[in-house]
Amino acid sequence: MHPKRFLVALLSIALAVPPGAFAQSHGAAGIAPTAAAAESPLVSGPTDAYDPILPPDIAQGVFGTYGGAQSRFSNGAGSGGNPGGNPGSNGWRAPIAAQQLPDLGNGGAGSLTPQAERKLGERVMRELRRDPDYLDDWLVRDYLNSVSAKLAAAANTLYIGGYRPDFDLFAVRDAQINAFSLPGGFIGVNTGLIVTTQTESELAAVLGHEMGHVLQRHISRMISTGERSGYAALVGILFGVLAGVLAHSGDLGSAIAIGGQAYAVDSQLRFSRSAEQEADRVGFLLLAGAGYDPYAMPTFFGRLDRAAMNDNGMPAYARTHPLTGERIADMEDRARRAPYRQPHQDPEYGFVRARARLLQDHSRSEYADEISRMHSEIDERTALNVAANWYGIAYGQMLLERYDDAAASLATARTTFEAGERAEGGSRRSSPSLDVLAADIARRAGHDDEAARLAEFAQKRWPDSNAAIDMHIRTLLTLRRFTEAQALARQETRAHPDQPAWWLYLAQAAAGSGDALTQHRAMAEKFALEGAWPSAIRQLKDARDLKTIGYYDLATVDARLHEMESRYKEERLDDKDSTG
Repeated sequence: MHPKRFLVALLSIALAVPPGAFAQSHGAAGIAPTAAAAESPLVSGPTDAYDPILPPDIAQGVFGTYGGAQSRFSNGAGSGGNPGGNPGSNGWRAPIAAQQLPDLGNGGAGSLTPQAERKLGERVMRELRRDPDYLDDWLVRDYLNSVSAKLAAAANTLYIGGYRPDFDLFAVRDAQINAFSLPGGFIGVNTGLIVTTQTESELAAVLGHEMGHVLQRHISRMISTGERSGYAALVGILFGVLAGVLAHSGDLGSAIAIGGQAYAVDSQLRFSRSAEQEADRVGFLLLAGAGYDPYAMPTFFGRLDRAAMNDNGMPAYARTHPLTGERIADMEDRARRAPYRQPHQDPEYGFVRARARLLQDHSRSEYADEISRMHSEIDERTALNVAANWYGIAYGQMLLERYDDAAASLATARTTFEAGERAEGGSRRSSPSLDVLAADIARRAGHDDEAARLAEFAQKRWPDSNAAIDMHIRTLLTLRRFTEAQALARQETRAHPDQPAWWLYLAQAAAGSGDALTQHRAMAEKFALEGAWPSAIRQLKDARDLKTIGYYDLATVDARLHEMESRYKEERLDDKDSTG
């Protein structure tokens, strides 16, 4: 990643837009409320009215009231849920007053709007996707987003958070134990964190904590009201994003505390501590509400805290999210008061964890070493999941181009998985990870007919799996079945136009089938999503100059060209203002 280019892209947003453009609308002239903004904000749920109790390191009145204490915690009209306020009827979440979420400030005037926050996050993500450590692995992304979807559903059910962000989780090739939130609902997860967790509930605990930062709008609320709510505050945040992400510190809040020179140091640190506590408590509610093991949060954080005290050095997560004894004790107390339930662990967790062990390696020798460790764990009976270990061995062997060995190991993984399912009374006979890897091994081994059959079967069995769709398209491209690949890729670009991969596949398939117009238009959309406006514009001009283009297509291309040229002009002005 190139820091200077990244810095210019980030600072352009802060310096080129008037401060009022990032403020939430409360009927101000010139700001039209959107349909989403017109909805009543979600609140934390009904309980008996009480005065918010702040942690001892937060003075009353420092940050005001976020969303209004009475609207968040009272039984008044519009609060939703149990109007009678009967604690017993709400199970573990009643009384929510006992959760005592710290009051961290008003999410109103002077803070980023959700739309501006998302735009900021998308600009940051453009640069992150260019980093070689960004893992564009659909199996991992699908799984992480499936966990976040369960946690987000719990947030909706429990009326947690002031808005409904579109969470988008992604993995980073980094052995450090860490995760981090970016503006707009983007959450990065290091492979080291996935590998270090021992259960799906432990991973969900960390994801719930990071989602708590997003739902409570901690990033936006770092910008205080008054004179500091404009350029200086946002520039401080952007410097923090840059410092935190480039240094792989993994925590945006801590990065802001370091980079946000617009604030007093002691106030910034106090905010950081209280934000962590609020994210803990929100994360715990999401964890329990989604059916995960509530003890997973204190268990995992306690294990990291103990690791911080040994000779191995402090884990990155413990450095960027200070794991105080008070925080861990608070989570343990909440777990004890939560009703017991047997959590169900998705089989994908074990397979994705094993895949992450290989993905964080870089060389053939590292792949071989990881395969050897997985074999040893099976032999010594220390493997957390034997089927997952065999899956990891198969994936590593495929990366080493040992395709026959990979197919045999995958068969063992499948047999072991099916036996485990029968023993536990389950009915699943496969998973997306198993079926997608089977097609990938056949594709790479040159077994064309088998690869085509397995890839089509995987997509039919898992129609909602991006990984299965991706493998089907890649297999069709490998087999030079361009017409079929083009039809499937076009279907995905219509369903998910914000994913550059689908546009790239559409362009490749169109090039193979001789459809130059579609090729140029698809590449233009891919470049636009990446912020490469000159390349996108060039592609549309090439499309416009095709001799075979019809009148309707020409009008469509011209309209899109005008849109892209306008966006490019806007961003160039932003960059000029930010460096001028």
